[in-house]
Amino acid sequence: MHLKLGALAGVVKDALLFSYDVACQDTPLEGSRLLIEEMPLIVFCPQCEAQRVLSPPHALCCPECGTLTPDVRGGRELEVVAMEIVE
Repeated sequence: MHLKLGALAGVVKDALLFSYDVACQDTPLEGSRLLIEEMPLIVFCPQCEAQRVLSPPHALCCPECGTLTPDVRGGRELEVVAMEIVE
């Protein structure tokens, strides 16, 4: 199972991995793996007129010019993007 997990998704990666293993016990998914791609927080800076990637801790300010940037463009993902099935 392939999942995209954004920095603002409100989910702790390690907790999700543990929960997945527990939830899959005694089901056809037992023994499967959850592969998580962590997605960064991306905002649009109105001053620079560009998208910027913010690093933790997340202050919603442009890392280039320091302008407040509340326009979040990415980082809220919690999305299943693929599932591989082996028969």
